[in-house]
Amino acid sequence: MKDLTQGSVPRTIVAMAAPVAMGMIFQTLYLLVDLYFVAGLGDAAIAGVGAAGTLFFMVMALSQVLGVSSVALMAQAVGRKDRDFANLVFNQSMVLACICTAITLLFGYTLSGSFMATIAAGDAQAEGIRFLHWFLPGMSMQFAIMGMSSALRATGIVKPTMMIQVITIVLNTILAPILIVGFGPAPALGVVGAGLATTISSAVGVCMLIAYFIKLEKYVAFQFHCWKPQLSIWGRMFNIGLPAGGEMLLMFGYFAVVYWLIQDFGESAQAGFSIGGRIMQSIFMPTMAIAFAVGPIAGQNFGAGHGDRVREAFKQGILMSGAVMLVVTLVLQFHPELLVAFFTDEEAVIKAGGDFLQIISWNFVAQGVIFTCSGMFQGLGNTRPAMFSSASRLLIFIPIAVWVSKQEGFTMEQIWYVSVLSVTIQAVISFLLVRKEFQLKFLKQLKKR
Repeated sequence: MKDLTQGSVPRTIVAMAAPVAMGMIFQTLYLLVDLYFVAGLGDAAIAGVGAAGTLFFMVMALSQVLGVSSVALMAQAVGRKDRDFANLVFNQSMVLACICTAITLLFGYTLSGSFMATIAAGDAQAEGIRFLHWFLPGMSMQFAIMGMSSALRATGIVKPTMMIQVITIVLNTILAPILIVGFGPAPALGVVGAGLATTISSAVGVCMLIAYFIKLEKYVAFQFHCWKPQLSIWGRMFNIGLPAGGEMLLMFGYFAVVYWLIQDFGESAQAGFSIGGRIMQSIFMPTMAIAFAVGPIAGQNFGAGHGDRVREAFKQGILMSGAVMLVVTLVLQFHPELLVAFFTDEEAVIKAGGDFLQIISWNFVAQGVIFTCSGMFQGLGNTRPAMFSSASRLLIFIPIAVWVSKQEGFTMEQIWYVSVLSVTIQAVISFLLVRKEFQLKFLKQLKKR
């Protein structure tokens, strides 16, 4: 366990964010390697895997219920020096992880065909279904990974998770090309290989995390007498986690709507968006690492009653993430199509992906603010404002984007401009809601004293 209530706040953020960012860099490398070999299978494969991959946001939404609530409750317990409660929350999160895994597999295999029929057509639809059938087990393991990783992060420990993440990503990076295009005796499995590589590496990651908790972790541990369902704990976890899960679910809705709006532009357009979206997700990882650090720092200091350090964590998180995203935005204004061209030589796909990145990058600074605000809401133990701000984004984006799509001369670029508008408004709303949350939370602390 690491005490985050002492020392320089900026240095603490950097110390926690650096290992997380390192793990995310390897995650970026995997995403790009995976995309590179899938791109070699053609536009239908890119579009199908990209569209099917939007389902990952739904799984991440559910896993956020565990991750966010565990970080919030456990970090505050650590700040109060209440080890027993932190241990109880960890074990209850493992029970919920098992339940969510079973639900994901059941509904995933049952409804994957209907889901793909809604957002893709033709060969892209078939490729997406094949990919999902082998990708689903790997997705379902994210609940256990999220639960254990969040427990460590809440106690200020991030390096073991980073190391395990790096190992599994390296494994995935090795397996993906072998299974996708074939090597030696290994057959070329196409999109099936991409899904299978993720499932195998996820299984290895789960096993390594379990081994770490059994052999090395001291502050919290698997205690099966704590696995009896505690509905009161579940209620508190859902109260914090469901709004955060809803926030991620709204992201799933955003990407699903975009795929639906651009499907008439053909597989090349969807392929360009898929590649551009993967690159964008990779770009977001450094600022997401900062947000991941802000959450437990805010949680421990809020639990310990150090309001000034909570505010300082928010200020420094905004400045750091904003600076990173500003640099990236400026870089992407010059020939972003070169990034897309690394994965495909089809001009239509390159143009679609390059245009997407160039326009959408104007909301990167705003997105950094949103990530930091979300981390702060998690640390304070109230994620409803984050979900509200995400809902405001969708309420702005969907009506305007659908209206624009019905107009004569409609182009995909118009969708990206609408997205920039909606994200910018969301960032302003998120920032104001954090300021309001500070007033409410710290006023309650003063009254308790």
